[in-house]
Amino acid sequence: MAFDPATLVPILADVGLHWLMGIQHDLTRYILAAPLAWLVICVILAPVLKNRKIRPDSPPAKQMLVELFVSVRSVAVFSTVSLATLGLERAGVMWWTAIRESSAPLWVIVSFALTVVAHDAYFYWAHRLMHHPRLFRKFHRRHHKSHNPTPFTAYSFDLREAAVMASFTVIWLLLVPVSWMAFGLFMLHQIARNVLGHSGYELFPATRQGRPLFDWMTTVTHHDLHHSQAGWNYGLYFTWWDRWMGTEHPEYHARFAQVVRRPSREVLAGV
Repeated sequence: MAFDPATLVPILADVGLHWLMGIQHDLTRYILAAPLAWLVICVILAPVLKNRKIRPDSPPAKQMLVELFVSVRSVAVFSTVSLATLGLERAGVMWWTAIRESSAPLWVIVSFALTVVAHDAYFYWAHRLMHHPRLFRKFHRRHHKSHNPTPFTAYSFDLREAAVMASFTVIWLLLVPVSWMAFGLFMLHQIARNVLGHSGYELFPATRQGRPLFDWMTTVTHHDLHHSQAGWNYGLYFTWWDRWMGTEHPEYHARFAQVVRRPSREVLAGV
């Protein structure tokens, strides 16, 4: 039987449509989150938050423009990798469709929590592996060019790193029938935590003793230390893996306390 090229047209059109929709959704989240976080935290509220600024200097505008451009490139990679999920779904491999489409409150909450915890574990080990000397330059160097991070740093990845990060969703959705509503909430959660973690201002609450009020969560200082001293603090949402594996910066709590208890004049003086 002769092959008819015309049969490829609807398939390619379908794939192209899903690719564009993926870019639209991811780019919309990023454009809303990163510039908005920068405008609100780093510009409008900067005078109010000056005693919570982690570093005395501010990143140059050129750095933020480069990060924005690279992040758009990363979004294109995310959308390309996500086509694998479409292929698996069309092949009937994505099991328990009825559960995925369910909006039952209990499963939405449970599958959201499971996804956040699983992503944190995936991120920790993938992130730590990319810091291996043989992999760092090919996978993770671009992200660490933002030595003093900004909200725009969130998706500033090398192409290979973007593919690794996007692969989590394909693997996880293949293994677990996550509620689509929960998955949408997870995507909002991950970009929000990502841009806030790169904001340069310590936004998390502290106790009177200067310790993180929610010490099981990573703070802005926690991730900022990773950008200044890359051999520590690989976690994304939680401090668990860093503490279990002995990779949390030994001065983390002291640095956090210094930031949240530092008078404004000391911040301005660079103390």
